[in-house]
Amino acid sequence: MNELLTADCLPKPVAPGLSRLFLDYCAGAAPAAEAARRFYASLPPASGWQARPPLPAHWPELVGLLAEQNPAPTAAAAVEALGKGAGAVVTGQQVGLFGGPLFTPFKAATAVARARQATAAGHPHAAIFWLASEDHDFAEINHVTFPAKRELRKLVYPSSPESSSAEAARPVGAIVLDERITSLIDQAWDLLGPSDAMDALAEAYRPGRTFAQAFGAFYSKVFAGQGLLVLDASGRAFHRMGAPVLQAALERADELHAALLERNRELEAAGYHAQVAVGAQSSLLFLIGPRTSDEATGTRLALKRIAPSAAEPGGLWQTVSPGGRQSFSTADLVGILEAEPERISPSALLRPVFQDFLLSTSVTIGGPAEVAYFAQSAVLFERIPGPGKLGRVTPIQPRFSGTLIEPAIGELLRKHELTLERVFAENPASLAQLLAARAMPIEGKRNLAAAGTALDAELKSVEEWMGQLDAGLGRSAKTAASKMRYQMNRLRRLAANFQLQREASLGLHAEAICQALYPGGSLQERLLGASFFFARYGFELAEELVEQAADSCPGHTAVWL
Repeated sequence: MNELLTADCLPKPVAPGLSRLFLDYCAGAAPAAEAARRFYASLPPASGWQARPPLPAHWPELVGLLAEQNPAPTAAAAVEALGKGAGAVVTGQQVGLFGGPLFTPFKAATAVARARQATAAGHPHAAIFWLASEDHDFAEINHVTFPAKRELRKLVYPSSPESSSAEAARPVGAIVLDERITSLIDQAWDLLGPSDAMDALAEAYRPGRTFAQAFGAFYSKVFAGQGLLVLDASGRAFHRMGAPVLQAALERADELHAALLERNRELEAAGYHAQVAVGAQSSLLFLIGPRTSDEATGTRLALKRIAPSAAEPGGLWQTVSPGGRQSFSTADLVGILEAEPERISPSALLRPVFQDFLLSTSVTIGGPAEVAYFAQSAVLFERIPGPGKLGRVTPIQPRFSGTLIEPAIGELLRKHELTLERVFAENPASLAQLLAARAMPIEGKRNLAAAGTALDAELKSVEEWMGQLDAGLGRSAKTAASKMRYQMNRLRRLAANFQLQREASLGLHAEAICQALYPGGSLQERLLGASFFFARYGFELAEELVEQAADSCPGHTAVWL
């Protein structure tokens, strides 16, 4: 890594696309946070979370299962600490192709940083990465995007024609990679080149591995030096331990549904949004169909809740699939939970409660969406208390957010005197115009500036005078003046376009900057594959990210590599 690596802390609103709820939550002690405070257990930077909740009765079994899933010597210290009662800092993500987008290691790094901080303060903690292997949206995880010279290359693991509809509804973590992954690994070699990270990708993503196994193996390698533990809780043992949460979601479904509807109304009344829509028949659970001879799991179908009626006083549950509708009583589903607990799967809103019941989590690390989930999930925490937690709502803290600026792109930013905020406000075409305008000869800039200033002054005077004569005349004057200003701006664009034609490199620079820092009008962390950066900068980048996440920057960080 570059020993001179520096970072700039930018205000969080600089990063585009963030909701008001998330921004207010992150405002901490600022007045803006007051409206969000009522929906959360605590607001950052609260440190009370470091006093871990009581250990649940299943803790020894859980630690044993974690040890089985993390056999590497580098994980031994964290597993041992948990066995002695250390707390857990938990984060997680869907199990995407080749490690998923860049914000995935940002989550892991933040969890490691918080665990270190708590341990240094005398409260031992370990960082755990929860593999969201039960999610079933295959189209969200079957691809990754890498920079490739002047374009972005999207690698996609396709559905097989004979199983595409089944794959779309099966838990993605259980999908087994076949020979189709080999050609994608070959393409990744071409794009990323030889490196430890590429070796780790090739070792992890190979035929016969599931998506969850491959994803977990890769990040176990990436964060081996930081002792990160990975956890796939989709199996029977974990669901049996978490069965009290799932059973409460079955037996108290109508109560919990009403509480969520009320919470959504409260959020909207406060001017916020409800991250997860709660419909009339929404429930907190999915039913995973029985496995077949050639599949690790069956399809994952939403359980729709049919409210109690005179005909069905206990209400009903229903699944809808291409094969038709199937109805269940609550007793039917409780029976499935007792016999095959892994077939009852929590929704996005219930998952934090299920997760924290298992792990007795001290603090959860999440992105903007997860932080918004927690405003809704809080009512579930309050009504489904965990073992010894007495209805405690687990605090959530935002993950590190940043843009990694590679040296060549950094040189272009300095050359053109551009800030990251300015890049976020542009697209390749408008940025090229900006660079061309700045590159014009000084005489041309002065002439355009003088003409624009004089025009504005004269037009303002005329508009005011005509408005005093007659209101309608004043409106006509404003309309005519806006057309004149448009023509003045057109002159500026014509001059900039001429400069672009003379200096073709300006357009190339604009494209390179936008592709690297704001690809497709999205934050770099949301689109570009994380493994690209580990291939270029080594696994040492993981420790760099932990150090950046440990910093006190409450906003978006520009990291100069």
